[in-house]
Amino acid sequence: MPFDEFIRFIQDRTNQELPGREAHLRMAPSPLDGIRNYRLSPEGEAYSSSVMVLLFPDDSRDMNIVFTLRTESIIHGGQISFPGGQTEPGETPEETALRETEEEIGVSQGHVHVAGTLSSLYLHRSNNLITPVIGFHESTPDLNINPVEVQEAFTVPLITFLNGDKLVKEPWTLHDKTYEVPYWDVHEVPLWGATAMILNELLDLYKEFRKL
Repeated sequence: MPFDEFIRFIQDRTNQELPGREAHLRMAPSPLDGIRNYRLSPEGEAYSSSVMVLLFPDDSRDMNIVFTLRTESIIHGGQISFPGGQTEPGETPEETALRETEEEIGVSQGHVHVAGTLSSLYLHRSNNLITPVIGFHESTPDLNINPVEVQEAFTVPLITFLNGDKLVKEPWTLHDKTYEVPYWDVHEVPLWGATAMILNELLDLYKEFRKL
């Protein structure tokens, strides 16, 4: 896959209408009783945060993506996520994502090219509105984790997620309610929830690009 062509595609595509909620919901936990007990958008002011969807080409110029496993002692500990965190006063989503990426996995802000943003995702339990930022690194980045926030940083070829064998759906009990939870089996920890929902929109764009 031509790396530079994919950057240009993302730069243009993120300025158009995105798959958004449709893509998110395909990887959202679905209540078995059919009754969603969570909001899909805020009903007032929400906290703002941002994550970095960091992509880089391997030696074959195929696209890879960076994930983190959050340290057990912090919020959402033990879950797979993208580098990111709460927006500080005066920051843009892009600035937040770049800062958090450097703080959490040691990738310098100057080495990440921001190409655009995906659709925001609202988490009603934390009243948090997440803006995913797509960033590109020109080569395999050196990942130096901050152990206070990150237990592990790892990468997965983007094409892996197009293999249906890696997509699993299981019944889980969450907050005293049973859901069918979709997740990707690419790590000993399931990749599910907000991270999977954000990733799914990127995958929709990736599929578009591969058809060009």
